[in-house]
Amino acid sequence: MSPIDELSLLFEITQSLAAPGPLAHNLQQILTILAQNLGMERGTITILNPDTQEIQIEVAHGLTAEARRRGRYKLGEGITGRVVETGEPMVVPRVSQEPLFLNRTRSRGSQDKDELSFICVPIKINYQTIGALSVDRRYQQLNLDRDVRLLTIIASIIAQAGNNLLLIDREKEILRNENLTLKGALRERYQMGNIIGTSSRMRQVFEMIQRVAKSNATILIRGESGTGKELVANAIHYNSNRAAKPFVKVNIAALPETLVEAELFGHERGAFTGALSRKQGRFELAQGGTIFLDEIGDLSPTIQLKLLRILQEREFTRLGGTTTLKANLRLLAATHRDLEKAVSDGLFREDLYYRLNVFPIYLPPLRERRSDIPLLAEHFLAKFAAEHQRPAQRLSHPALDLLMAYHWPGNVRELENVIERAVLVCDEDTISSVHLPPSLHPRWLTSNSPPPGHERANQENRLSLAYQVESLERELIIEALQHCRGNQTQAAHQLDTSLRILGYKIKRYGIDPWQYRQNPKD
Repeated sequence: MSPIDELSLLFEITQSLAAPGPLAHNLQQILTILAQNLGMERGTITILNPDTQEIQIEVAHGLTAEARRRGRYKLGEGITGRVVETGEPMVVPRVSQEPLFLNRTRSRGSQDKDELSFICVPIKINYQTIGALSVDRRYQQLNLDRDVRLLTIIASIIAQAGNNLLLIDREKEILRNENLTLKGALRERYQMGNIIGTSSRMRQVFEMIQRVAKSNATILIRGESGTGKELVANAIHYNSNRAAKPFVKVNIAALPETLVEAELFGHERGAFTGALSRKQGRFELAQGGTIFLDEIGDLSPTIQLKLLRILQEREFTRLGGTTTLKANLRLLAATHRDLEKAVSDGLFREDLYYRLNVFPIYLPPLRERRSDIPLLAEHFLAKFAAEHQRPAQRLSHPALDLLMAYHWPGNVRELENVIERAVLVCDEDTISSVHLPPSLHPRWLTSNSPPPGHERANQENRLSLAYQVESLERELIIEALQHCRGNQTQAAHQLDTSLRILGYKIKRYGIDPWQYRQNPKD
């Protein structure tokens, strides 16, 4: 098999792992691909049960169900047991001449036993062996160095995919458990589960919402644009004692300054040019319920004074009117501005600031709650796939890696827009990195100074075979550097290439080996 054929085989295996469906089905596909391309007689992927310390067959090719059930080993038992115990690959050129070979599955008959070779390589996650990949091949077809190297790379790809899926499943399980707990305390009309997150920062937000929802306290929701301040306001209102009453939302920044007063407090007929009839303001419409003032930092000094009166006296008058109206409502406010600085600069009233800041809730930016990105991305993917009737069902691992690495200046709202765009441009079941916008891609893909002999990867050529092969090559190099803790000599040996070629590739793709030496994935 030529290097080009090997690269194509690895690309096909990576695509199979990124396909939608259960992991076991994708692993079965990998064994089928190996049988078709390597002439594999039989193949198994075994997994170590951490509770029983028993190694058992997870998926197999060329074995009956009964043979699979027999394929169980203790650590150190047989070839498979030793590979899992030591974490080192083993090769048996002729199984008939190796006493350690147990043939526990009884799938190798006497008629072919002398002609078979057995190769077994470990599957490792963060330097811990969790299973093994083994194949039977005809003795005449054996190329020891090539087969061990190729199967080791494939086992590493399997381990990475399995690790990513396990992390996502773990986050899902945490979210499910937390949602079940919250549902017992919150009203069904607006569940806390609509605010997605299991990070410690978001758990603090959930706890604060639960503590304050039933009270009538004024709440100031703070955070950068796009962090979900309106969702928090919704959760507070619909889990309060005023949930059955009106919930009025006002975006101060969206209103012309000349109309803010009339919109908030209403006006009498003839109060100003164009006021042909009496109009109720938002405070009046919210009687008995809740009013949410978004971007309250944009209020003019005049409106700030009138708002202060509502908070202090619980009353107001319409513009141009003389009748005093009672304000039986709860005030929720939100802003992305630094109100403390605005107070010190004389742009925001200090007395109003203290009236609003009775119970502040701070929403963290998305870059400070990265563990929530997979959950949010999956939520938006399901939402927009159904909304736009698109086939996309899941994110590939490279696409998820790009989402996790991005700094998200627009926070959750930007992530939502990115996923919606990806759903619209993707015609397949799986969203891959080529469907994400250029701003999310590493600099080596979007730089205006591309490597010699290569065009800049833009939206059009990201669908090309060359681009996708380069993406796979970059991922394999990063994986080898992670495995070797940034040691380029060891990584070059693992990838069966020279240190000079690896160094050129590292520079070309903008990879920093030092980060894997400083932060090894133990």
